Amino acid sequence: MIDAPTSPVHVIGGGLAGSEAAWQLAQAGVRVVLHEMRPERSTEAHQTDAFAELVCSNSFRSDDAEQNAVGLLHQEMRGLGSLIMRSADANQVPAGGALAVDRNGFSAAVSRALEEHLLVEIRREEVSGLPPAEWDSVIVATGPLTSDPLAQAIAKLTGEGELAFFDAIAPIVHAETIDMNVAWRQSRYDKVGPGGTGADYLNCPMTREQYESFVAGLVAGEKVSFKQWEASTPYFDGCLPIEVMAERGPETLRHGPMKPMGLTNAHRPDEKPYAVVQLRQDNALGTLFNMVGFQTKLRHAEQVRLFRTIPGLERAEFVRLGGLHRNTYLNSPKLLDRSLRLKAEPRLRFAGQMTGCEGYVESAAIGLLAGRFAAAERLGRAISSPPATTALGALLGHVTGGHLTVEGEGPKSYQPMNVNFGLFPPIEGPLRAPDGSRPRGAAKAQAKKRMFTDRARADLAAWLSGVASPAAEAAE
Repeated sequence: MIDAPTSPVHVIGGGLAGSEAAWQLAQAGVRVVLHEMRPERSTEAHQTDAFAELVCSNSFRSDDAEQNAVGLLHQEMRGLGSLIMRSADANQVPAGGALAVDRNGFSAAVSRALEEHLLVEIRREEVSGLPPAEWDSVIVATGPLTSDPLAQAIAKLTGEGELAFFDAIAPIVHAETIDMNVAWRQSRYDKVGPGGTGADYLNCPMTREQYESFVAGLVAGEKVSFKQWEASTPYFDGCLPIEVMAERGPETLRHGPMKPMGLTNAHRPDEKPYAVVQLRQDNALGTLFNMVGFQTKLRHAEQVRLFRTIPGLERAEFVRLGGLHRNTYLNSPKLLDRSLRLKAEPRLRFAGQMTGCEGYVESAAIGLLAGRFAAAERLGRAISSPPATTALGALLGHVTGGHLTVEGEGPKSYQPMNVNFGLFPPIEGPLRAPDGSRPRGAAKAQAKKRMFTDRARADLAAWLSGVASPAAEAAE
């Protein structure tokens, strides 16, 4: 057994970020005390007391490491021994080009690994204020639903007003209640992803008349009312409620989650659907399907009534209806240093969605970095940040130093963001296809993404070997 330092690092929160941070610390030989308030105290979004609980099977999104930034992030995290990615890979379900997981199996795998690790002590308790002074190294990974006492203590310490946005949850349907005489199996453009076959989604077609009636119903449907303190909270664009998208214009959904492109109705191949509702497998057994892009704040009765007007879902039985919860995050570029420490009190690090990264994968990635940084500090080693040219480094750069924008005449504000190639340093030099030619049109965009991912892989390998590449140094 590794001779671990006597004083542990405390991790508060057993979500994806906290679980990953605890794992990275323990794997580095550092003792960890992992604090999780469930089941002593739950939240409106959680249903279990398991670590790393997910609300959506497709939380990991694309697994394409060549053309998608989040797929590249997956690959980098795997290379750094991520518990979250290991558990996701072991519990994947078919989902076209995406990495989707059996949510219960995934959480069980994460929980089991942490419970069995000799250097991880688990305490089921709420940390209801700032951690005690004797906790000299702490990672706060309490997520978007941080308990009020802790959130208020952090706000008082930082002097910052609370920033928040709404995050909405999509409904889940019993597979056996979907009419397969109407719906058909197909991935968009027949794309085959990890564990998939190219026919991983159930598709429900709509005529123009059905679509327009549905959109009108979304706009007119009765919604959940806001409390006074919620009224000015903005939505995160990556998770807009479907009725909010519908309010932006009658064709918005046809160019978003209900787009018909890349799909052919197997029952009526000569008829092109005007719009398509897709459902994605949500568990390993294939008994549950998630309505893709249908996160909503409609009242439950309205959801049942309206969603059963969708062809193929007339007799749908819902395991879970859509919901809405409020997320909270820090003004991280102002408050945190490059190693995610709170400038006002450096013994505290922050990780996960609370830092303003959006998405489960991004949350886990920041937890991974926070754990590695805290481990290096505890072991007396130099803290080394990943190159800005990598997905991990680009995400860290966003959280700790970038993307401050001016809103009207108000102060600069920091907004949550998924990992994307827009966060990466620009590519220098002309774009080249694999055969050396100068690409045009769609091929140009693909070549640019491939250059981003090739550079990232080379620079991450150099960083892990302890030698920074010239390209990475130039981008810092």
